[in-house]
Amino acid sequence: MTKKNWLHTFTRSKEDFWLGGVCGGLGEHTPVPSWTWRLLFVLFVVFFGTGLLIYILLWIFVPAKSQAKDEL
Repeated sequence: MTKKNWLHTFTRSKEDFWLGGVCGGLGEHTPVPSWTWRLLFVLFVVFFGTGLLIYILLWIFVPAKSQAKDEL
């Protein structure tokens, strides 16, 4: 099993971000565009109240894209 899952390489975006780059990173690593992720987080905040907590946890625990990965 040499192929890595997208979760193993998931990083926050440095180009497509509003706050922390979490939705931009999700947009780069999945076929779903970043605006859709942003909309989903807002809907989770409005209807369930958990979107903000999930976003903050992802902001803390997902690493930012490093310069070395940008050059590859």
